[in-house]
Amino acid sequence: MGDPSGGQARMISFEEAEERILAYVVPVTGTEVVGLEQAPGRILAEAVVARINVPNHANSAMDGYAVASADLVGTGQVRLRVVFDLAAGGFYSSGPGRGEAVRIMTGAPIPPGADTVVIQEVCRREGEWVEVTCGIPRGEHVRDAGEDMRVGMEVLEAGKRLRPGDIGVLAAQGIDQVTVFRRIRVGIFSTGNEVVEVAGTLRPGQVYDSNRAGLKAALGVMGCDVIDFGIVGDDLAAIESVLQRAAHEVDVIISTGGVSVGDYDLVRTALANKGEIGFWQVAMKPGKPQAYGRLGGAVFFGLPGNPVSGLTVFHLLIRPALFRLMGGRSGSRKRIWATFTGQWTKKHSRKEFLRAILDLTGEGPKVKLTGPQGSGLMTSLARANAFMVLPEGPVTVSSGDRVEVWMMDNE
Repeated sequence: MGDPSGGQARMISFEEAEERILAYVVPVTGTEVVGLEQAPGRILAEAVVARINVPNHANSAMDGYAVASADLVGTGQVRLRVVFDLAAGGFYSSGPGRGEAVRIMTGAPIPPGADTVVIQEVCRREGEWVEVTCGIPRGEHVRDAGEDMRVGMEVLEAGKRLRPGDIGVLAAQGIDQVTVFRRIRVGIFSTGNEVVEVAGTLRPGQVYDSNRAGLKAALGVMGCDVIDFGIVGDDLAAIESVLQRAAHEVDVIISTGGVSVGDYDLVRTALANKGEIGFWQVAMKPGKPQAYGRLGGAVFFGLPGNPVSGLTVFHLLIRPALFRLMGGRSGSRKRIWATFTGQWTKKHSRKEFLRAILDLTGEGPKVKLTGPQGSGLMTSLARANAFMVLPEGPVTVSSGDRVEVWMMDNE
């Protein structure tokens, strides 16, 4: 993953960090079989191939009358005799014949002899007769057998994270169990003498541990099993002890704080002592101080202590890597260009990720900042649904400028 680094190390670009992290993680191999109720959010370990056609028979897409299109040639109206009322779940094998119609409900199978459905809104029923408008094209409002899924076609690919629509696909195929990759185990802990549990009492100079709470939520949404190692003070031996214990219990270790260059930033030192450091400075804002490496069989991600910095780095760099580790595809980012409203000047050279609100409801995408962008302002992230991305180097953007936007995906 790179040369171990003690003192000053080369600061790498965001793109290089992203590439190196994704290349470093190795997908899990263990699998398990789960029922559909437990499947949402899990990663498919095997492709799913259709074993039945969906629909498994041609059926009506609307309420109306099933007829033979040959009876609708020309213009004007034609009177047809209604020979049967067919509801969804029923079946009629005798027709209609020429000059006849079958009253049909949405989802009911198209009876033999019919090839078109005329919606009831353009028909006039009189007893056993119905008056139908001619000129309706053959196949109107008919769903063909296998129109959605055909026997033998791959309907869900391996590595896909299962969403509600995917569960519907499985159910439509009569599949009630599916093979998925096992959940990955992620151990988390926070560092710092100033950090206290959310349920604790603050003393002067202390803060609540919002970092660990935010990470737990993010990992839970991803479907990871989270092992919480709590808060560790600014003590090298204590940090080393937690790292060694976690390395035997989890696939991934994520810490917050202690990865900068201060006298009490000890996580990087502990990692160097007990494991392997890859790199620890990335040219991005927020989130420059980071640490990546390995302890035994566990991958280590050290996040900055500032709350916004930590969650931003997690979202942009760690989350895609975890999906790959889980057996899924990290996928491409949802990037769009939007019109900026506001004013922002960037004087530094790092790539900047500003918390922003993307509006897609108007004539074109528009974006504005959530407000002040300090790395300790959690509300700037809570209000955001996107990152406005500014390239390396100084730049000023003003109202009307087109800017790059990366949409947040909080599934």
